[in-house]
Amino acid sequence: MKKIFIMTDMEGCAGILNHDDWVTPEGRWYEKGMKILTEEVNAVIDGLIAGGAAEFLVADGHGAGGIDPLLLHPRALLLRGNVPYPFHMDSSFDGIAFVGGHAKAGTPFSHITHTEWFDRIDISVNGLSVGEYGEMALFGLELGVPCIFAGGEEAFAREAEALTPGVVGVGVKRGLKEDGLDHLTTGEYRAAKLDAIHCSHFEACRRLREGAALAVRKLLDSPASFRHPAVNPPYRLEVRYRAEKKGEPQRTACHTHESSLIKLFNSQW
Repeated sequence: MKKIFIMTDMEGCAGILNHDDWVTPEGRWYEKGMKILTEEVNAVIDGLIAGGAAEFLVADGHGAGGIDPLLLHPRALLLRGNVPYPFHMDSSFDGIAFVGGHAKAGTPFSHITHTEWFDRIDISVNGLSVGEYGEMALFGLELGVPCIFAGGEEAFAREAEALTPGVVGVGVKRGLKEDGLDHLTTGEYRAAKLDAIHCSHFEACRRLREGAALAVRKLLDSPASFRHPAVNPPYRLEVRYRAEKKGEPQRTACHTHESSLIKLFNSQW
């Protein structure tokens, strides 16, 4: 009976057309955006159940909140609050699944591209560039929990497959713009990557459901096929920030830890 940790975000869902209208509380389509994400999550849970999983903790990973509790799958537990990394995930989980994921900052042909916020140019650990997917994958490395499913935009799915071979990636929309935009300010980058082609919400849910079922069956049949990122201690975290205004310098912040990736990332706050 497999227990799955489900990390969620809004920007990678099909039908989330831009940032300000769809994923912020003041946005005119925010409630619809929450419905889209929650229904994608429910489709993934249906797939995970079909594949053989039994327990699910859904972490609402969107800053302003992205899950509508009234619509969430009856089999799911919901986590929301000011919880430090790794969001209540521990070694009791058998796998990590992602829904609504977006690619890391700087990724070409991605949509609403960013890492944590639009002010980051890059985040790296021991020279390995990671986005929000990579952060969770590193926590999974420390806890012995593999990433098994990555649902979101196509660039996110490809990022996951490259970082953690074996993960089942499912793309539901495709960004249309390249990147190479490190020179932009935070506000400019926030508005720069808003063009994409989306599949329908119903097709997205179908793809996610089928992919999630495949991921659990693969976990049951060949758990060793899921790989973790290759990073060894001691650890050095480097965060490169954009200029907030034209003419201001970019900056870099560094943090270190001898043995723990989780403590390394929590040391930022």
